[in-house]
Amino acid sequence: MKLWEKGISTDKKTDIFTVGNDRELDLVLAEYDVIGSMAHAKMLGKTGLLTDKEVSELLTGLEEILAEIKAGNFVIEDSFEDVHSKVEYLLTEKVGDAGKKIHTARSRNDQVLTDVHLYLKAELTTIKQQVKELFDLLMAMANQHQNVLLPGYTHLQVAMPSSFGMWFSAYAESLIDDVVMLNAALTVTDQNPLGSAAGYGSSFPIDRTFTTNELGFATLKYNSVAAQMSRGKTEKTTAFALASVAGTLSKLAMDICLYLSQNFNFINLPQHLTTGSSIMPHKKNPDIFELIRGKCNKIQALPYELTLITNNLPSGYHREFQLLKEGLFPSLQTLKSCLEMAHYSIKEIKINNNILDDKKYDYLFTVDALNELVTQGIPFRDAYKIVSEQVENGTFVSPKATKHTHEGSINNLCLNEITQKMNKVVE
Repeated sequence: MKLWEKGISTDKKTDIFTVGNDRELDLVLAEYDVIGSMAHAKMLGKTGLLTDKEVSELLTGLEEILAEIKAGNFVIEDSFEDVHSKVEYLLTEKVGDAGKKIHTARSRNDQVLTDVHLYLKAELTTIKQQVKELFDLLMAMANQHQNVLLPGYTHLQVAMPSSFGMWFSAYAESLIDDVVMLNAALTVTDQNPLGSAAGYGSSFPIDRTFTTNELGFATLKYNSVAAQMSRGKTEKTTAFALASVAGTLSKLAMDICLYLSQNFNFINLPQHLTTGSSIMPHKKNPDIFELIRGKCNKIQALPYELTLITNNLPSGYHREFQLLKEGLFPSLQTLKSCLEMAHYSIKEIKINNNILDDKKYDYLFTVDALNELVTQGIPFRDAYKIVSEQVENGTFVSPKATKHTHEGSINNLCLNEITQKMNKVVE
């Protein structure tokens, strides 16, 4: 029986359509469903709604279920509608009537809200750690290769001199913005909705501050309707944070694919990080970074998917919220795998130290030559025309040197300052 059944079962077609793939997706929530139930049981005991003996029995039973989950032995069979139904069934099987009391002063609405908040909080924290690890790697490579020059491009045309130090640290600093987004999502997620019941509170004398502290939430989502309205908003905020990280990774992956091309030949990857062709013996394809690019582009569509599912829904619970899991839960795992593979592969990149030996890169230094004329007293517009004429008639002589001194320029990368900025947002 479902938790809400009153003696008349739904037909099989209705069951299949309404449950969908919830059983499979709910497996990631099982641990958090038990943790939330443990906090709820303690609170029911504290407020006198359960006896000390009942609380002890419930906690023992829940600990056993949690151990099964962590051992990988927990499944949700077709006879159960969701994770909440299965956990309550197992609990009642273990401790009897006390198990039937665990749902006192609670609804599946605030139960799943609590599960999702706890799950997203844990996943976002892990992703934040992975982003910091990638940042540290990029900064280390920027420091190692800061003096190796690299052509900069605008419009995919040769533009001005850059360096591997500037390139690596550019993506590192961009990740700081992504951590800011992750922090925002964590702040939204780190609020306790438990006790809001179906969205309108409870007549039982529960203690929501107790469960907030017990579950390690930073604060309480006070208004019960506001707590219910966090369903969808929390997922969407998380999706925008994931999309921010994904956007940085996708752009970095594209650069790497481009720079690995023989036409650029700026970097190389060892053979074990590339794939071959079934008919072309020479091929070494950057499949890892092509897949990072594609997977991260899919993640960047996620906020709009969740927006369309939830847009203009009135307050209160709606069954569409179930669909939010389908896009969000797999995207969290996808982004974690992309971050892992990016770190794994980028650390083995080998750079070409002699890129600028190719004469086509002589024009990288036209701006430096122009600026040198300006420092000699020639008006900028006249200096621009002088260098332009030299380029046109083939008399331009590249200085092949840079004198950039301002913060964040090629010769003053401010790597320490970038590191301090990241440390501040991480903390």
